[in-house]
Amino acid sequence: MPNYNAQNPPYAIFPGDAVNPFNAESPAPPQASQQYALPHFTGIHADQSRSVSWQTSYATTPTSVTVQLQASDVDADASYATIDSSTNTAGERKTTAGVQARFIRWKLNAQTGGGAITITAGV
Repeated sequence: MPNYNAQNPPYAIFPGDAVNPFNAESPAPPQASQQYALPHFTGIHADQSRSVSWQTSYATTPTSVTVQLQASDVDADASYATIDSSTNTAGERKTTAGVQARFIRWKLNAQTGGGAITITAGV
């Protein structure tokens, strides 16, 4: 899947789906991943938030790394804001609760050494 998709609407993540924003790729930082739409719930819900689970792993361990989970209500590069990040060079699994955005993406903000990155995510 390409890093950024101009498809309108972009791919969506539904509960139970798993996606790979980076799949054994070696992007040059800073590079944003494919963006994903978070569908709105139907009916009357006071809380439209959800949890985003994500896991980072590397083909070989980097010396340093910064990966950011970003969210936005508008699918425009300048509108994305960082809501969580990982600097764990061994990779890690995280859950970010309370996400109320319409779109999410990941950004490899910095990486020194190491191999390809894979991110697996779901809602």
